[in-house]
Amino acid sequence: MKSSSFISTIGLLLAAYVAVPLLLGSNQYVMSMVVAALIIGGVALSWALLGNLGGMVSFGHAAFFGVGAYVSALTTVKLGLPVFAAMLLGGVGATISAVIMLPVLRLRGPYFALAILAYAHIFRIVATEWSSLTGGSGGVANIPTLPTVFGVDLASKTGAYLVVLTLVVACAFAYSRIRSSHYGIALRAMHDSEDATRVVGVNSTLLKGAMLLVSAFMAGLFGAFNAHYINFLEPDYAFNGLWVTLPIVAAIFGGYRTILGPVLGAVVVYLVDQLIFKSLIPTGHQLVLGVLLVAMVVFSPNGLLPLLQKWSGKEKKHA
Repeated sequence: MKSSSFISTIGLLLAAYVAVPLLLGSNQYVMSMVVAALIIGGVALSWALLGNLGGMVSFGHAAFFGVGAYVSALTTVKLGLPVFAAMLLGGVGATISAVIMLPVLRLRGPYFALAILAYAHIFRIVATEWSSLTGGSGGVANIPTLPTVFGVDLASKTGAYLVVLTLVVACAFAYSRIRSSHYGIALRAMHDSEDATRVVGVNSTLLKGAMLLVSAFMAGLFGAFNAHYINFLEPDYAFNGLWVTLPIVAAIFGGYRTILGPVLGAVVVYLVDQLIFKSLIPTGHQLVLGVLLVAMVVFSPNGLLPLLQKWSGKEKKHA
C-alpha cells in the first residue's frame, strides 16, 4: 500500500471511529439511520465481491441475510450461546446455505441470478412453515441484545454503530486481501476469457464457488448483527427482497468494482433518502433515488467513488 493511500485509510478510519460518534452520538435517530446504512453497505460489499471477483450477479442475497439472522437468533434464544459467537455461527449458517446453491454455478447470466432468487423464496417458505423451530409467521421475539464490553453498552446506538463499522472494516479488509491475491488475479482474468484461464489450469468453477461462500458468510454476518440489533425476527422481514435490491442499488451507485464504493453508496443513498427526500416527499420519495441511479449509470457508469477520485485527481493537477 502506498504511503498516501495508507495515510488516507488511517484518516478515514479515525473519522469513522472517533468523529462520527462525537458529532452524531447524541442524536439517536441519525445514529440509527447510520447503523442501518452500514448494514446495507455490508450486504452491498458482499454482493459486490461476488459480482466483481466471481463475475456473478445475485438476486438472492436476502437468503444469506435471512439465514444468518435466524441461525444467530435461534442459537442465542434456544441454546443460550453468547451473541458474538452466535453471530459467527450465523455467517457459517449462511455459508452452508450457499453450499446447497453450488449446483447452480453451472448456470450463467440471468439464469444464475433467477436460480439464486428462487432459493431465497424457498428459505423464506421454510422459515414460515417450520414454526416449531422458527416460530413461523409469528417470528422470534426477545432476541438477546448486543452485550456490554469493557463498560461500553454495545446495545446502544453508538455501541451498535461501532460493532457494525468493525464488521464492515473487517469484510473490506478480507475483500482487499482476496482481490490482491493470486486467486483474485485469476478471478479478474476470468472476466476477459474464462475458457482461456481454464486452458492454463485455473479451476474457474472452484474459484467461483469459493467467492459465493465468502460472499454468503459476509451477508449472513450482517443479517446476524441485524437480528440482535432489532431484537425481533420474522420470515417476511428476514428474507425481504429489500435486502438485495437496496444493496444492489448502493453497490452500483457507489461503484461495485471498488472496495469502498458499495459502502459509500449505501451511506449516501440511504441517508439522503431517509433524511432529505423522505421529509420533502413523504410518499414516493424512492422515485428520486431511481432518477439519481439512472443519472449515475449514464454519466458515471463506474459509480460515485471513481467519480470522486477522478475529480480529486483533477484538483491536484490544477493545484
